[in-house]
This record gives sequence, C-alpha cells and structure tokens, in this order.
Amino acid sequence: MEKITKTEEQWREELSPEQYHVLREAGTERPFTGEFWDFKGDGAYKCAACGLELFRSDQKFDSRCGWPSYFDAVDPERIRQIEDLSHGMRRIEVRCARCDSHLGHVFPDGPEPTGIRYCINSVSLKFDPKK
Repeated sequence: MEKITKTEEQWREELSPEQYHVLREAGTERPFTGEFWDFKGDGAYKCAACGLELFRSDQKFDSRCGWPSYFDAVDPERIRQIEDLSHGMRRIEVRCARCDSHLGHVFPDGPEPTGIRYCINSVSLKFDPKK
C-alpha cells in the first residue's frame, strides 16, 4: 500500500476543522453525536482523509458506547495500532495505515468472532453505500 504524506497545511485545507482536530490531532468527538454512531446503512466505511476502505457494515455492531463500533477491519494491514498512554489511561490507538490519520481506539471487549471492538470517531469516516 502506498503511503499518503501531506503537510499539515495541506490537511487543514482539505479537512473540516472538526475532521482536522480528530484525524490529525487525535481528538475525540462527543459520544452519541457523530453521524454514524447509530447508522445502519449497507456499505463500506472509508478513511475520511484518504478514502481507504477500513470497515464494512456487516462488521458493525451496537456497542452502546456512543461511537461507531466494529468487531473487525476489512484488512488488518489497513489499520495501525499504537500504544496510547494519554489521559492517565493505557489504550491502543487506531490509525489509518495509509495516511496515518487518527481513527479511534480498539478494546478487547467486543463480540464474537473476534472479541475486539474498534471504537471509531464518525468524523474520521466516510460512508460508501453498497450499490
């Protein structure tokens, strides 16, 4: 996969202020406010910064946490995981492997078959409906 590298100025021009805050500054949107937390459309979820397909609707589940949640990714090579020790916690941050944008975090409390929960900010995603 070819990496996408841009200057912060280029990212600021291409992303909304909220997208920039989450994707480039590792921010978090408020729970139960994002476009996709309870969205049930059939299709694919792509990185809002670079368009890489990350999750599919059949991998999404209602975790009741206020953010879109997925029990698996389209391809583990498309997700980069980094230890996050911010805010006095130990978490695993999830980033897009192609453009290094912050997506959210992954937790070991998801449903079968994986037992994991990708907890992703809606603003970091674009939805591509199944045709």
